[in-house]
Amino acid sequence: MMTKADQYLVSDIHNILDNGYPDENPRPVYADGTPAHTISVNHVTRRYDLSKGEFPICTLRHQAWKTGIREIFTIYQHPTNVLSEMKEQGVTWWDPWDIGDGTIGQRYGATVGRYDLIHKLIEDIRKDPYGRRKIVDLWQEPDLRETPGLAPCAFLTIWNVRREYLDMCLIQRSGDMLTASGAGGINEIQYAALLMMIAKVTEKEPGVFTHFVANEQIYDRHIENAKEMLRRAKERSDAASAGKGAAGSGQNEKQDDAAPALVLHSRPGCAFEDITIDDFEMVNYFPMKPQLKFELGI
Repeated sequence: MMTKADQYLVSDIHNILDNGYPDENPRPVYADGTPAHTISVNHVTRRYDLSKGEFPICTLRHQAWKTGIREIFTIYQHPTNVLSEMKEQGVTWWDPWDIGDGTIGQRYGATVGRYDLIHKLIEDIRKDPYGRRKIVDLWQEPDLRETPGLAPCAFLTIWNVRREYLDMCLIQRSGDMLTASGAGGINEIQYAALLMMIAKVTEKEPGVFTHFVANEQIYDRHIENAKEMLRRAKERSDAASAGKGAAGSGQNEKQDDAAPALVLHSRPGCAFEDITIDDFEMVNYFPMKPQLKFELGI
């Protein structure tokens, strides 16, 4: 089946390929030193209701969901900016952003830890559930001026209690659609998981997750992969229309009818720090193969 994230992704790829604008003098480069050009669109919004089984994960290629959640741990649960500590937690891809001292600068986890942002959020949800000031902001100007380093991309979350549900929106200034920020990609997976974690700790049910990307791009060396994902989406839709399992993924019709879901097995009211990757289980996830490879703009 095509997940809600798959449907969003197909629409968003078409939008960028049909309506996107090229950049000029890009900051990122590929590993070989070539400027990493993009085509972009502005103001992309996606909305999922986790309480209705709309977990944001793409099935058009495999998503390394465990690694994405481990990165969330390095930002919010055991916050750090030290590359060796990130690697100990299973996150290995930040080396290109080493500012020369073995860290990524005063960014991400270092900011969360300095201002104790996550514990303040949990306390606020418990003490004043209907308050409207539940904001976790990684864009702290003193931190950005203190050291060099990549400015946070996914940088702001806003949290709201709605009866028994906890809703959250994620604001992202910039996103590489096909490697991280796109529908059902790593950023949506990991922040939906964070919503589940905070809901579990505060004894709420995960509700609506909304993702806003101010500028979302496809890199020039990713365009063929974008077209391949469109071909896979058509293949999957055609197979579904014909009453068959999704071609290329090896699952049967029964599996194809079940939506992927992330399950968090921790007990309600547990300590935030006690949640581990082993508490998460992904069910009914049958991504299409083979995996696609992407060159990163660094």
